[in-house]
Amino acid sequence: MRHDPAGVPLADLPTARALIAHLRGLAQRRGTPLDHALRPPPPEPATCCGRGCNGCVWEGFYAALGHWRADALAQLPR
Repeated sequence: MRHDPAGVPLADLPTARALIAHLRGLAQRRGTPLDHALRPPPPEPATCCGRGCNGCVWEGFYAALGHWRADALAQLPR
C-alpha cells in the first residue's frame, strides 16, 4: 500500500482487506500486536441485497472500518 493508510478511501472490499492486512503487518513489524490491543476489524457484511439501499450494510462496514483504522493508527508507534 503506497498511500498513507489514514488517507486511503474506504469504498471497496479489496481496498478494505488490503488496508487491514497492511495495518496488521505494520503493527507486527513495529512490535504492536493490533489483534491484542484493539477489537478486531468489523466483519464483512453477509446480508447485502444488492439493491443499493440507503443505509446499506456496506456503508456501515466502511464507517466502522474507518473508526477501526483510526484506532489502529493511534496504537502504532511513530
